Amino acid sequence: PRGTLTRPAAGLSQRERHNSHSHPASPGETGARSDPAAGYHARMTPLFDELVLGTRNAGKLRELDALLGPIGIRCRSLEGLDRAVEVEETGTTFAENAALKATLQAVALGRHVLGEDSGLSVDALEGAPGVYSARYSDPGATDARNNTLLLERLAAADASRGRGAAYECHMAIAAPDGTILATSSGRCRGVIAREARGSGGFGYDPLFIVPEYHATFGELGPAVKAVISHRARALRDLVRLLRTPGLATPPPITPRR
Repeated sequence: PRGTLTRPAAGLSQRERHNSHSHPASPGETGARSDPAAGYHARMTPLFDELVLGTRNAGKLRELDALLGPIGIRCRSLEGLDRAVEVEETGTTFAENAALKATLQAVALGRHVLGEDSGLSVDALEGAPGVYSARYSDPGATDARNNTLLLERLAAADASRGRGAAYECHMAIAAPDGTILATSSGRCRGVIAREARGSGGFGYDPLFIVPEYHATFGELGPAVKAVISHRARALRDLVRLLRTPGLATPPPITPRR
């Protein structure tokens, strides 16, 4: 599976913790078995009646809120939270940045936090803008300036490599102590248009054509994006993980102070 889930010891009795370590699950095992922790995982999702999204990006908040709302999870951004910190995105991958956002904000706020990092990777530009998608043109970049620069650099690139690209999204949920509970990822392949089309979405959406729909993310409505987007795929994987016992787990990430 693309995502991983960590089994936290907190919330389990001493006997349950002993048994869960004595009878580890096999990868992919989901059938009935004597594992006291299985019920804990089945009940994990309701713990997040409200989940803080580690972002102030209004566009991302709208998309994630629309995706999490139907399963009973209220979302809020960092706006208005005095204890929120500014997280420097020093990771070299989307996964690293998502984990940083989740762990540092969770510890600062004392709440469960969903960290998310996503962006556009263009084949002919060796994966750029990648982790620099939001600040591609300059530190104070706007969507318009980023899109203009992307088209300029793609026009100057090797035409034989085509205009293929992928939107990528990585997510991580951290507990209030900074422990990563689950991670996931999602990807959506497409083609970069030669000019902006549509006014919906944000970021590079007006340039990102989904070939199966012959339309850009800027032209497709939110109902379609909620099914096929990189963010929707990552979130579906994350929710599935929170309900599935016995998956392989990553080592806990210790937040930097």
